[in-house]
Amino acid sequence: MLDDVTQTSDLPAVSEAPTQDVTPRPRRIHRAWFVAAAAFVTITGAAAFRSLPGLLIDPLHQEFGWSRGTIGLAVSVNLALYGLTAPFAAALMDKYGIRRVVAVALTVIAVGSGLTVWMTAAWQLLLCWGVLVGLGTGSMALAFAATVTNRWFTERRGLVTGILTAAAASGQLIFLPLLSWIVQEHHWRPAAVTVALAAVTVVPFVWLLLRDHPADVGLAPYGAEEFVPKPPPVSGAARRAVNVLFSAARTGPFWLLAGTFAICGASTNGLVQTHFIPAAHDHRMPITAAASLLAVIGVFDIVGTIASGWFTDRFDARRLLAVYYALRGVSLLFLPILLAPSVHPPMVFFIVFYGLDWVATVPPTIALCRERYGDDSAIVFGWVLASHQVGAAVVAFAGGLARDVFGSYDVVWYSSGALCAAAALMALVIRRHRPVPSPPAVGAAA
Repeated sequence: MLDDVTQTSDLPAVSEAPTQDVTPRPRRIHRAWFVAAAAFVTITGAAAFRSLPGLLIDPLHQEFGWSRGTIGLAVSVNLALYGLTAPFAAALMDKYGIRRVVAVALTVIAVGSGLTVWMTAAWQLLLCWGVLVGLGTGSMALAFAATVTNRWFTERRGLVTGILTAAAASGQLIFLPLLSWIVQEHHWRPAAVTVALAAVTVVPFVWLLLRDHPADVGLAPYGAEEFVPKPPPVSGAARRAVNVLFSAARTGPFWLLAGTFAICGASTNGLVQTHFIPAAHDHRMPITAAASLLAVIGVFDIVGTIASGWFTDRFDARRLLAVYYALRGVSLLFLPILLAPSVHPPMVFFIVFYGLDWVATVPPTIALCRERYGDDSAIVFGWVLASHQVGAAVVAFAGGLARDVFGSYDVVWYSSGALCAAAALMALVIRRHRPVPSPPAVGAAA
């Protein structure tokens, strides 16, 4: 009888076994990818804002009679501030958060671009496009991409860095043809207003989708196994940026990274972007054809940067940098014999290759900064990026001077090829960082 009771009491337990959760629930997309998408749109817009000053040189010269040197000075200030602002912006993001810094930067760009409509003197161009737009775009430079990647991702960091780096090329491809058409058909003021409106339009998008840290929404970073608490705000942003510079400057890898990245800027923005068109024109190539070749570089820049991010997740970043700089140097040595009055297959091959290699150096450089400098890596990379802009500025001036002295750009191509070879060797010299083993726990067995 007892057995019957026992069996009867056991029946409900069997019949009530749960069956509703047999099929697994679909995984939701991690919030980090939406933050990366917002950062992509922001960096894309920043690249568009930086591309407009080059389109304004001739219209401003014709309307106001300002010399091209005066207009170029404003553009130079813009480029310099773009690089020098980055480390301070990264420190400000640690103190005030990503959303606030980026929203303020977009507002500054909108003000600077909008005020140019009423300018009547050259100093106003220097203030608006040189200082205001330079500060705004510098706050959304690649240090911004490094900050987002470091906080929101522990896996796929190289890939995400490559995608965000490619956003700059995407902005030029999307907005440069549009802005050039506006300047040609409706003069330069509507183009300036378009940039201002675009900056204001992006602000709500940034405010809704960007978040400062995964902990703000109760998540762990993408790929992390444990929840990471949000660090407290860091006070003294400017002081911290300078202190990080002094601390990093006492290490050899910093100077090697800064040196290689200065050569990167010299051989891309300073050399090819500035002097390729006039050099091709020296060989009787039409300016429109040379400009179209530069646009093709922008197309393959996107492919090369994303691929480099994928490689960075899988291979030694030092060796990747060495390969990139070595191949870039070899291609520059061949460029003088490739320049001709018309576009031919070897020149197209050079353009495609140079596009793939254009900013492929960014993901492994950020990875090495992260490996060596940890939580300060975004600020350190900001200073490394500043060296990139300094290298670009030096070669932009030196290339024109060499053309005046020697009558051709050949010595510039050969010298830059030699510099890239030096950068390849410098990348290999960077020593791998070996983490210091943590001390044994108190009371652990000997």
